[in-house]
This record gives sequence, structure tokens and C-alpha cells, in this order.
Amino acid sequence: MLCILYVNAVGLVLGIMGRMIERSLPATLARRWVWCLVIPLSLFLPGYYRSHHAAPVADASFPALADGFWARIDAFDPTINRVWFIGSAMLVLWTLTSAGWVSHIVLRSRAGRGRQGGPAVVDGVPVVVTDSLGPATLGLWRASVLLPRWVLALPETQRQYVVRHEEEHRKAHDGQLLFFTSLLLIVVPWNIALWWQLRRLSLAIEMDCDNRVVSALGDAPAYGNMLLQIAQAGSRGPRLQPALLGGVGTLEQRLTMLMAPAQLRLAQRLALSAAVAALLFVVLAMPHPVIAKSHAHVTASAAP
Repeated sequence: MLCILYVNAVGLVLGIMGRMIERSLPATLARRWVWCLVIPLSLFLPGYYRSHHAAPVADASFPALADGFWARIDAFDPTINRVWFIGSAMLVLWTLTSAGWVSHIVLRSRAGRGRQGGPAVVDGVPVVVTDSLGPATLGLWRASVLLPRWVLALPETQRQYVVRHEEEHRKAHDGQLLFFTSLLLIVVPWNIALWWQLRRLSLAIEMDCDNRVVSALGDAPAYGNMLLQIAQAGSRGPRLQPALLGGVGTLEQRLTMLMAPAQLRLAQRLALSAAVAALLFVVLAMPHPVIAKSHAHVTASAAP
């Protein structure tokens, strides 16, 4: 139990550091790499400290707690392990079910195109046209751009924005990055901090993609207006990630970053840098907690 709390605490502090670093970056600078560093660091540090920097929880630290307290804490371990296994199994099942469902929709769409002769290339980009799935990028080894049929009827400028956005995801291998980092949740489904960090990574990926599309095709207000219009139309179908609309509840943050990014003064950037350094010191100075042997074997020592 203490180890789970410690891992979440480390992940939370490192996540806050990641947000501070994000905040201090220029609006057009890539943000995904912040979370590509924070996420593995959040998992590596607790494991490293468990072997090299562990400190026992002793009477001197918690004099008010009786020995029986630690015995009761230990009694929860079998239950925690069972919940851990069930959570991991449910995530595996959900992943396989979702993959099968999406594959079925894509195969059905490709078969329909073979019968109807629908478009295979839109604005110079090979696509898979679906009835409702997308806009999104799908696939691990050979990623494909998925376009719902209603996108083809959009005005040319808006359609180009949509297609370019998904093509940027495909070229940057964003789908593969999100997939493999999300697999970490199967190993530690109880890591609430990791769930939050992955959500921040997903948002950073979308913001980076938005910046590349605007830089290549046009001005931010026109692109932002297109995002609002597509959000209403795209709400009719299921969502995938990475995708034009991104995660639920992130569109407002993306629009703010595009249209009115916060301009920090030098003093604010220096303050954020100092706060990041202070939080890093806290993480590095905090040892991994382990129960002292005297408590772990309290029952044995009390036996006559």
C-alpha cells in the first residue's frame, strides 16, 4: 500500500513539473517530448529507489502508531494484488475488444469501397473512407488515415485541414507513440498519476500537430473555426486517438493555445524554472518507503 502511494506521489510531482515546463515553452515548440521524458521517469525512479534509496518506516518516524497498524496494512496486500490483476485483465480485454471492433469497421469500409469505387486518395493523401469512424489515424506498422464520408462533402479548405492533420499524425507516428505508452497502464492500472500523464501526452500530441498544420496551410483563426465546426459534426460518431478532435474536453485548450497563447515574462519563466528545480529536489530527496523488519515480523517476535 505504501509503495502504491509513493509511486503515485512521485508521478504526481513529476507531472506537475512537466506542466510547469510546458507552460514555460514558446507556443510553437513541440511539447510531446516533455511527457515522453516524464512518463518513463515516473516509472523508473520508484523502482530504482526501492533498490538503492529505501528507508524503513520505524518507531522514530511514527511513534504514535502501534505495531499492529503495520500488520493491518500488510493484511490488505492480497486484496490489492487481486484488484491489480483484475484491473490489468480488464484493460487487456478492453484493448482487444476495441481493436477488433475498429478492425471490423475498417475492413467493412474497404470492402464497400471495392464494390462502390469510392475515392482512395483525397488531397494527395491515401485514405480509408468510413461511414462514421474518424477523422483519425489507425495502425501500428502501416498507419492509415481514416475519413468519415461526411468529410468529403466539406469545403475544399476545411477538407484540406482535416486531411493534413491526420497525415501529420501518420508521418509523426503519433498513433504508435500513444499505443505503446498506453500499454504501461496494463502493468500498473492503479497508477492514477500515469493516467493523468497519458492524457497530457495526448493533448501535447494534438497541440504539436495543430501547430504543424497551421504552419503549413494557413492562419490559426481559420483552422480554429474549422475545429469548432468539425467538433459538432464529428460528435455523431465514435472517436479514436490520435484524431482531429483529440480527447474529450481538450478542444478548448487547443483553441486557446492556437488563438491566444499565454505570453510569459522573463520573471515568470525564471520562477517556473526555480519551482521545477525545487520539485525535482523533493523527488530525489524522498526515499522509497519500506516497512521496517521489526514491524514486518511483529507477530513472530511477539510469539513465546
